[in-house]
Amino acid sequence: MSGVYLDYNATAPVRPEAIQAIGRAIQLGGNPSSVHAAGRAARALVEDARGAVAALIGAPASTVVFVSGGTEANALAIESARAAGSRRLIVSAVEHDSVLETARQSGADVDALPVDAEGVADLAWLENRLSRWDGAWGRPFVALMLANNETGVIQPVAKAAEIVRAADGWLHVDAIQAAGKIALDSRALGADTLSVSAHKLGGPQGVGALTFGPRASLVRRQHGGGQERGRRAGTENVPGIAGFGAAARASMAGLAALQAQAAWRDAAAERLAQAGAVILGAGAERLPNTLCFAAPGHSAELQVMGLDLAGVMVSSGAACSSGKVKPSHVLSAMGQADLAGCAVRASGGWATHASDWNSLVEAWIELNGRHAARRRAPAA
Repeated sequence: MSGVYLDYNATAPVRPEAIQAIGRAIQLGGNPSSVHAAGRAARALVEDARGAVAALIGAPASTVVFVSGGTEANALAIESARAAGSRRLIVSAVEHDSVLETARQSGADVDALPVDAEGVADLAWLENRLSRWDGAWGRPFVALMLANNETGVIQPVAKAAEIVRAADGWLHVDAIQAAGKIALDSRALGADTLSVSAHKLGGPQGVGALTFGPRASLVRRQHGGGQERGRRAGTENVPGIAGFGAAARASMAGLAALQAQAAWRDAAAERLAQAGAVILGAGAERLPNTLCFAAPGHSAELQVMGLDLAGVMVSSGAACSSGKVKPSHVLSAMGQADLAGCAVRASGGWATHASDWNSLVEAWIELNGRHAARRRAPAA
């Protein structure tokens, strides 16, 4: 990939280990549901990857269900809660669109769990809301992501789990951005369901997983055969799953190195702030690879395009809108609506170097300086 790539939160370049695992799986062939030698070999690949993903997220392998990606994993959790009788859903105001939109389209009433100015969930609000829960709404369901995809802010999930469990509720945790970047233990977090995605940590696109605990019961979103222990019909994506497993192992091995990138991120943030940028979520615990910053009066779209022309690739908010740049609902929920249209996100990963962050800073300072000069210039 030519240029400086700082958009890992959108998708990470595929790791060499994953590419090799995908190639071996494709050459192997075989349907993992077949009982002959080729089928057994394919099944072994799937189960080996299941064990690797389970180790990554701190879950029993028997509870890991492979799906088509993070969006399906989130949808499976919400639809399962709805099928179990939840008629009112509490969803944090900074959740990914795959959670927000699925909740809104589920037919249930949806309450927004507010966040503070740093983007951290208001647990006092959550505790008060659950203390007044109406039994007619069914079992409480709460969706609270582990780390935000735009700001990198890490949520107090374990504390939220205590509150949810005291109300006999169901806590779903979108850990898609956190997996492979911070240590993750789904059971210690108290998650009843937890979602992850391969391509955020250097695996292939189009494969993800959902783990579930003993307090959750999953429905089937796809009907047909008995794949995934009867939880998701359809022949498994063996090459994708094998790549997922390889990426999970590599992520765990490289966790310390990735966490050390926080120093590079912080150094870049200091220089950007000195040049006039507003650093968002800086007062909260964040993923070590993520930096969200805004330039008042400088649209995000122009910043993203200008940086791209300078050879630096970043995003504006979530990169899940068919290439569109739109104001961030996350920043609006943080009370930063005035900056929501002029914020960009830089995010590093397994192949990022300190020089990449330096390149971002130099390119942005030059770009923003030109923009400021144009704004100051008198009209002809």
